[in-house]
Amino acid sequence: MKDLPIPTLALAGLDLRRTLWPTPVPTAPRAPGLPAEVPAASAQRGLVVGWARHQDEVRAAQRLRHDVFAGEMGARLSTPLPGHDVDLFDDFCEHLLVRDEATGQVIGTYRVLTPAQARRVGGTYSDTEFDLTRLRGLRERMVELGRSCVHRDHRQGGVIMALWGALAAFMHRNQLDTMIGCASIPMWHNGVTTGDAAASIWRQVSQTHMAPIQYHVQPRLPLPVERLDDSLAIEPPALIKGYLRLGAKVLGAPAWDPDFNTADLPMLMRIADLPPRYRRHFLGD
Repeated sequence: MKDLPIPTLALAGLDLRRTLWPTPVPTAPRAPGLPAEVPAASAQRGLVVGWARHQDEVRAAQRLRHDVFAGEMGARLSTPLPGHDVDLFDDFCEHLLVRDEATGQVIGTYRVLTPAQARRVGGTYSDTEFDLTRLRGLRERMVELGRSCVHRDHRQGGVIMALWGALAAFMHRNQLDTMIGCASIPMWHNGVTTGDAAASIWRQVSQTHMAPIQYHVQPRLPLPVERLDDSLAIEPPALIKGYLRLGAKVLGAPAWDPDFNTADLPMLMRIADLPPRYRRHFLGD
């Protein structure tokens, strides 16, 4: 089906100036229009957020991803570089990093695929999991977020808030309005080792957070929710709950990712849907 899944949701924004980075990050210095690293004002002290400018910075993000996805989650990664999570989309993406200011260690990351780079690579990662035909009218101002993860020692909220703040600012400044990505639910979520947890979460969000029907998409490898127990009183993973609080919508039923043994929900968020308090927090308006 595909080489590598996205274990967490992808939401993002990038700078459209200078024709949306015609060259991949790993072979070039900081992409035109990307700011230098700055203190993460929206997060706890001691964090610095910025865009990868050189290959070694991208490699640091890929090592963190490998540690989280393979080391902690047990994902089966088919990677050309041992100890790194690498796939064909990486060279076309911009990589947002959060570092520990004291040590310089990368402790959080997102990768972002802009509209221009999606055209170059032939689509988004989400296209490999879902038929996104109904989103064709959004693609010119739509970015895809993927491979989000945070180091196990830094999951108190500061890192993800720093990432979200930087991404929201890019979206707003460059008049990008739509973010998509795959939000994963582990099959072992909250101690439940079958797809029942994913089916139950899908039932909940389908009743409360569905996108308008004109944006609904179809999974290429559907999770067989009709054969699973969807009656469990189980909460979605924390990251999915966070996205829903930000106004994200679910686009359809989950796909099954056999490499990670996860159920992936297609999700979409538009800047216009940010609740007022989050607009003030991330955008200052």
